[in-house]
Amino acid sequence: MKRPRKRYLLLALCLAWLLAPEWPQVPVQGASSKDWHPKSFWFEPWGRSGVHKGIDIFARTGTPVVAPSYGLVLLRGEIAMGGKVLVVLGPKWRLHYFAHLDSQSAWPGQPVLPGSLLGTVGDSGNAQGKPPHLHYSIVSLLPYFWRANGSSQGWKKMFYLDPSQVIGAASD
Repeated sequence: MKRPRKRYLLLALCLAWLLAPEWPQVPVQGASSKDWHPKSFWFEPWGRSGVHKGIDIFARTGTPVVAPSYGLVLLRGEIAMGGKVLVVLGPKWRLHYFAHLDSQSAWPGQPVLPGSLLGTVGDSGNAQGKPPHLHYSIVSLLPYFWRANGSSQGWKKMFYLDPSQVIGAASD
């Protein structure tokens, strides 16, 4: 009899995380929509990745990068293209990806609240030699099937959300 209760509890937690409100904010302290190009999401051609699946928020090196919503840090690492990166699982089963960081202040397993310090803006990875910025992507773990289309890598639009639309109301 105890197993079904555990299953219902797990299902309730998963559903609660899906329905939880997000209240997003711009992840670079002091930045607004004037600090990124509004048409950079899904812009192509874009280097080895083909399509730019996020936005680049420009700021001075060392500007604080903060959590745009509450969540749980899943990954802290360094990769060739993204340089110093962090991934945070946020409400609605969305992954928030932060790349080109100069420093990282959060650790895997750490819960974060909106405005919690994650790191600082930089030019690591393939952004070296370019103006410092934060590459910010939002990936839904649950597909939005109606968003897929026949464009280049259009099937990936089911998962990648335009961050400027998600944080739009909070950016001005």
